[in-house]
Amino acid sequence: MVRDEATKRQIDASEPDRSTWLSANAGSGKTKVLTDRVARLLLDGVDPQNVLCLTYTKAAASEMQNRLFKRLGEWAMLPDDPLRSELNALGHSDVITNDMLPKARRLFAGAIETPGGLKIQTIHSFCSALLRKFPFEAQVTPNFTEMEERAAILLRSEIVEAMASGSDRILVEGVAAYAAGVTLDDLTGAIASSRTAFGREFDDAIMRVSLGISPLLDTDLLVEEVFVGGERELLSQLVVALQASGPNDQKAADKLRQVDALTLGSLALLESVFLYGKGAKSPFGAKIGSFPTQACRKTIPHLMPDLDAFMARVETARRARLGLLTLEKTSALHAFATAFLEHYERAKMLRGWLDFDDLILRARGLLQDPKVADWVLYRLDGRIDHILVDEAQDTSPQQWNVIEALAQEFTSGKGTKEDAPRTIFVVGDKKQSIYSFQGADPREFDRMKMEFQARLTYTEQPLQDLQMEHSFRSAPVLLELVDEVFRDRETSGFSIEQSHISFKSGLPGRVDLWDVIEKPEKPEDPPWYTPVDVKSPDDPQTLLARDVASFIERTIGSPLPREDGAAREITAGDFLVLVRRRSDVFHDIIRECKSRGLPVAGADRLKVGAELAVKDLKALLAVLATPEDDLSLACALRSPLFGWSEAELYDLAQARAQKYLSAELRDRSEEFPATWALLSDLRDQVDYLRPYDLIDRILTRHDGRRKLLGRLGKEAEDGIDALLSQALAYERNAVDSLTGFLVWMETDDLEIKRQLDTAGDRIRVMTVHGAKGLEAPIVILPDTAQWNKRSLGELAQTEAGVLWRSSAEEATDFQQAHDQSARDAAEAERDRLLYVGMTRAEQWLVVAAAGELGKDRKSWHDQVRTGMEAIGAEPTERGLRLENGNWAQIVSNKVKDEPRRSIDLPEFMIRVAPAPDVKPAPLSPSDLGGAKALPDERGLDEDAAKRRGRQIHRLLEVLPEVAPDEWSSVTRRLLSSGIDGAGDEECALLLAEAQKTLEKPSLAHLFAAGALVEVPITAHLDSLGGCRIHGVIDRLIVSEAHVLAVDFKTNAMVPQLVRDCPDGLLRQMGAYAHALGEIFPSHTVETAFLWTRTATLMHLPHDIVTDALLNTHIA
Repeated sequence: MVRDEATKRQIDASEPDRSTWLSANAGSGKTKVLTDRVARLLLDGVDPQNVLCLTYTKAAASEMQNRLFKRLGEWAMLPDDPLRSELNALGHSDVITNDMLPKARRLFAGAIETPGGLKIQTIHSFCSALLRKFPFEAQVTPNFTEMEERAAILLRSEIVEAMASGSDRILVEGVAAYAAGVTLDDLTGAIASSRTAFGREFDDAIMRVSLGISPLLDTDLLVEEVFVGGERELLSQLVVALQASGPNDQKAADKLRQVDALTLGSLALLESVFLYGKGAKSPFGAKIGSFPTQACRKTIPHLMPDLDAFMARVETARRARLGLLTLEKTSALHAFATAFLEHYERAKMLRGWLDFDDLILRARGLLQDPKVADWVLYRLDGRIDHILVDEAQDTSPQQWNVIEALAQEFTSGKGTKEDAPRTIFVVGDKKQSIYSFQGADPREFDRMKMEFQARLTYTEQPLQDLQMEHSFRSAPVLLELVDEVFRDRETSGFSIEQSHISFKSGLPGRVDLWDVIEKPEKPEDPPWYTPVDVKSPDDPQTLLARDVASFIERTIGSPLPREDGAAREITAGDFLVLVRRRSDVFHDIIRECKSRGLPVAGADRLKVGAELAVKDLKALLAVLATPEDDLSLACALRSPLFGWSEAELYDLAQARAQKYLSAELRDRSEEFPATWALLSDLRDQVDYLRPYDLIDRILTRHDGRRKLLGRLGKEAEDGIDALLSQALAYERNAVDSLTGFLVWMETDDLEIKRQLDTAGDRIRVMTVHGAKGLEAPIVILPDTAQWNKRSLGELAQTEAGVLWRSSAEEATDFQQAHDQSARDAAEAERDRLLYVGMTRAEQWLVVAAAGELGKDRKSWHDQVRTGMEAIGAEPTERGLRLENGNWAQIVSNKVKDEPRRSIDLPEFMIRVAPAPDVKPAPLSPSDLGGAKALPDERGLDEDAAKRRGRQIHRLLEVLPEVAPDEWSSVTRRLLSSGIDGAGDEECALLLAEAQKTLEKPSLAHLFAAGALVEVPITAHLDSLGGCRIHGVIDRLIVSEAHVLAVDFKTNAMVPQLVRDCPDGLLRQMGAYAHALGEIFPSHTVETAFLWTRTATLMHLPHDIVTDALLNTHIA
């Protein structure tokens, strides 16, 4: 078989008996290679449970598993020749014999039947399963639960409150003194994320060396070095002179007058006067020779020598002061973090919680613990022979530690069987490493490759290092531009060795770069009556969103050229709009598309608390928790749940007699019966239902879901479902309470991820991060203007330990060096993010921007422009264009519909179908009309009577099969739960009545072994005009010539004579008698009531029940 180079590379990479490190470009078929490799492993006889495939996301794991099962399922159904071709295309190295084909067909069943399923999972899922298997060795709660992010936030806040009111109060005050501009919630979140770094004891000496301050230097010594004597008098005279001078000197005098004591705290104020600023030629240098102004200096020549020396000392002391400040705040941070993390870990342990970081760290600790690691690996050794790692560039160092530990025995080259090889397969692309905020470090990709190369060098199968340059996704012109844009960007992970080759060399492609929409010199003011957060009509972001939506609207329906020269119509599902973050332009584009009636899938992430449907439900819940909450009640009434108008709400609120709106509504409930009925029902249930059940009652019983979706659209369903999920999450983490749940949901920050990869034929708008692994024929990058500088975070992890960052003005040289490294890494990741965005496009890439691009030419827009100009892009009316292939058919407007042709349809397609012959539903013998209760029973609670009847029937059905000494326990088990659940006292009364019936000797034959229980019966009865009846007889006793049908009756009043029985009951037994007569024509049929109240059997004459049946009137 002749194969192209791209296919050969894929087959080499999927070789099942070779350990492989694969660097794969975007669109090169990484998922296919992974799936092929697993399929080939299974073909080679590897047990499915010996294969572990680790993916980065659950969606990736699901996609890979679906692909694999689809392939194996197809193999199971293919004839011999097509299956042989499939195995050849897979690259199976052995000769494909007839015996191999049945083996291939059985793989699907083998994979399905594997205990626990195929191990295709995220590393977090694997670590969770590992910890559950070895909880004692890992020192975790066996039935631990994975902690919700919201639960973690509330738990950290609870711990800080406890520390602040307890013996750790001084530690909280210590960090609070330096926590300007940062909340303790943010700080504790950062501490929890860096818990491993805080595991190392803080070393004051090492931190001093890093900060460049002397081991003996302290605050007192620094003050002595700066204030040598005479400074108070010098400042007094200087202030007088400055006050008599010009405006700038007077401003300096005002600052110096604030120096009331010569301490370390006054140095910062002196620096602001005596030293240059950050942007000067000599940043933070002393203003010797330029302060005060020349005119002022002439008036105080006798002070200048001392003043210049004083300024020089302040300059010299600045570095030491900043070092001491950083040391003090970092020391306070470590003291607080140590205590906080102890409380945090203890609190999680008591609750049986683990967070995502715990899963990795605990698994790593388990596999690296010398006391138990060998035992754990031994237990796992019989289960894992082949490890496959997907998206390895996004694997964090801690996750690599877990993989290393699992594969540490692989250097032996042997597996669970003596002749079975053990392999590791790693696939990734450093150019797509964009998850540093989750701990990913692209440098680990190369480091781990060298590590495994060294380990496997001297084994029978050394590690093979492969690359896949071919893209099966993008057109040549797009890949040419990608290579040009990222030329000479080795520091970002790009290299000339990994240039791109398009597999679809004839696929037409196009790149459009739109001119930037600049800010207007004088923005147009919006109308005075618009809300303050509404942007002006000429806002650049608004204009850009309008342009993007207009472009999509014009392009839908136009032809998209294909590789074979034909074309197909562009649809809404062909568009993928990618932004860097969910900023204004993200929401503006979605809003603009909706306003034009374009099908758009909505945001890829949903802020649960910000959803209108969720706000409406929360408002109603708040009213139920606090009826006096007038604002929540007003919001609920105006929502689709009640549908009130503004006029109705105003009428209720204006000039009301009651203080609270809810009280006024109660007094006027007759005017609003539907509203009051709904509120009354919910208030009656609020103390008894869990938050989840209460929300479900609103949505289902009171039709809330339909009302919300009817007003807000189908997208509101995601928010509603997320609220229900949060209610369940809250119940797992706390004692059920409506007030507690409302506190749980107080934040708007809770987000859920929506899967847009299966959005149907709709426009997708999402972040570049969310689009990882996706593709689309047309990709639009509208958010390519200047990057706003983002915070580096509060904590910096350095070789000296965790450092608490100071502001840029107060940063030490040590911090500045680390911050610059962090900014360089962030800039490199921005390049990689652009690469991911550009390579999602199959044929058409549109790049746009609004606002400022910046002067450093580092914006995405500038980078793409530079690349396009370098390879000869042509100017257009609105920017630049690159293209290859035949795009002449593309027009700016929709293609006009062709004239409709009339088609003569066959007669059967236009003939109205006859009405279906719907057979009448069978009648129930118990619903043939007539009274069922005696006159003395009328007025009793019908529902309670029916409930009691079901309970007695259940006991009489089950207890005859149980030993009498177990009746009591069985009764409690049967009746203590469910819709008819009863308490101990009620169970005892019900058992007493059933026991009296069961133990009566004259009734023993009814409960003997030969009696039939709960017998379904159906028949057509002439006495009912041929109607079919269907019912269930409680007890049926059939002998050679006799049939007895008994129905249990639990009426409170028992008739003395048959003629006193209610007509409805007699008709029921008449129906049974006639049905049994048709079924047993040669038997004598009798019927009887068993009255459980008196434990008496009442035989019913056949003529009486027959007369009752004949008097039945069927509607």
